[in-house]
Amino acid sequence: MKRSEINRALKEMEAMCQKEHCYLPPFCHFTPEEWAQKGHEYDEVRDCRLGWDITDYGKDDFDRLGLSLITIRNGNRKLADRYPKVYAEKLLYLKEGQYSPNHFHWFKTEDIIHRGGAPVLIRVYNSLPDERIDSENPVTLSCDGRRFTVPAGALIRLTPGESIHVHRGLYHDFQVEPGAGPALLGEVSQTNDDENDNRFEPPMGRFPAIEEDEPPYRLLCGEYPPAK
Repeated sequence: MKRSEINRALKEMEAMCQKEHCYLPPFCHFTPEEWAQKGHEYDEVRDCRLGWDITDYGKDDFDRLGLSLITIRNGNRKLADRYPKVYAEKLLYLKEGQYSPNHFHWFKTEDIIHRGGAPVLIRVYNSLPDERIDSENPVTLSCDGRRFTVPAGALIRLTPGESIHVHRGLYHDFQVEPGAGPALLGEVSQTNDDENDNRFEPPMGRFPAIEEDEPPYRLLCGEYPPAK
C-alpha cells in the first residue's frame, strides 16, 4: 500500500469524524516531527498501539478491501501490570465500495456501534469446532438489548445509533449499503490485540506493507519512534 494512499485515508477519516462531531484525543493529531520529540510520558500510546491504523489486509486493493481505524483506548495483556485496562475502544471508517473481510476473535468480545453515515451491512456465521465457517446452523444475536436468531449468513443492517454484539467465535464481515456513502462505526470490546486475535476466512494479513512514495501525514500505531 502506498504511503500516499494511507495519507489520503487518514484525511478522509479525519473529515468524517469532524462531520459527525466525533472528537479525537490529542495523540491522534501529532505529526511525525512531534512524535520524534515525545518522551516516556506517551509509552501507553506506543505499548498499547493506540492511534491510527489503516489496513488493506495485505492485498493492495484498499478501495475494495480495506478499513480505516483509530484505537482510542486499550490495555495490553502482555503488560497487564502496567496497563491493566481490560477494555478497548475504536473508531472504524468504511468507504462505500470497501469490504472488511470475514473473521472472528478467539479472545475478545465486542459491540460494533453505528456512529454516523450510511447504513452498514454485517454478515454473521457461527464457527465450527475446527474453526471453519458454519454455513448451516442459525446464529443467535444480541442487538441493543434484543435477543433473536437469524439464518447462517444473514445480513444485519445497522443505522446510526444501532449496534450488534459480536461474541467470541462469531464470524462477521461488513460493508456499507451500496449507494449510500461512507459510514463511521465505533467498537467497544475487551482488550484488543490485532497481531494475535484475528482469524480470517480465507486467511489473510492484518497490516499493510508500505511503499514510501511521499512523507507520512500521521504515523500509524506500529510506527512510533522510541521515547526521546
